This record gives sequence, C-alpha cells and structure tokens, in this order.
Amino acid sequence: MAFETEFPFELPKGYIDDDGNLHRRGIMRLATAADEILPMKDPRVQQNPSYLSVILFSRVIKKLGDLKTVDTYTVEKLFTSDLAYLQDFYQRINQMDVPSYTTVCPECGHEFQTPVNFLLTGQ
Repeated sequence: MAFETEFPFELPKGYIDDDGNLHRRGIMRLATAADEILPMKDPRVQQNPSYLSVILFSRVIKKLGDLKTVDTYTVEKLFTSDLAYLQDFYQRINQMDVPSYTTVCPECGHEFQTPVNFLLTGQ
C-alpha cells in the first residue's frame, strides 16, 4: 500500500487570476515540520499571526488550476470561503490517524472498527 502525500481539492468559489481566469481544482501535499516552523520567523507572521496560514498554504499547495506557481500573492487573493475550505482541508489531511480497535457485535458476530476516543478515557 502506497503512502499518499498529495490530495486533490476543489475550491468552493475559486481563484480569479489577473486575466480573469477561474482556478478551482488543486493539489495540496502533506505538511512537514518545516512548513509549520519556518513561517514563524517571517516578519509578516510576527506582525500579524493570521498571516501564518497565507505562507503555509503557499508552501503546501502544489497546484491550483493552470497557474505556474502558488505564492503568497495568490493565497492573499482567495475568497474567505475558499480560505476557510483550505484550512479545514489542511486539518483533515494532516490530522493523525485515530487509533481504533476491532469490535464484535455480540448479537450477529459482525466485526467493525471502533475509534478510540481519548476525550472519554478516565470518565
């Protein structure tokens, strides 16, 4: 089984480039530690912590439509609904796998996976 590191997405509204072309489909790769740490040294992030997501997305979005590159200028021009979509998408693809265990239904014998909910432990 291959380990996936790139994931396709489609923006709800899309990026409109300077020529008026709409770009909605893209590819985001998994983030590395450097992707999250290095932007913290950027003066734009130090002045405005919200700018972290702009730099982060410019690093992890490998493709957006027919654009040759995705840079901070591109991310700055995204609609807020597209930025919210990308934030959610980023969280989902970079989230750690939730451990699970195999459970067997006592009535029918059907096996299924039950995720471990760490928030409920100790209660």
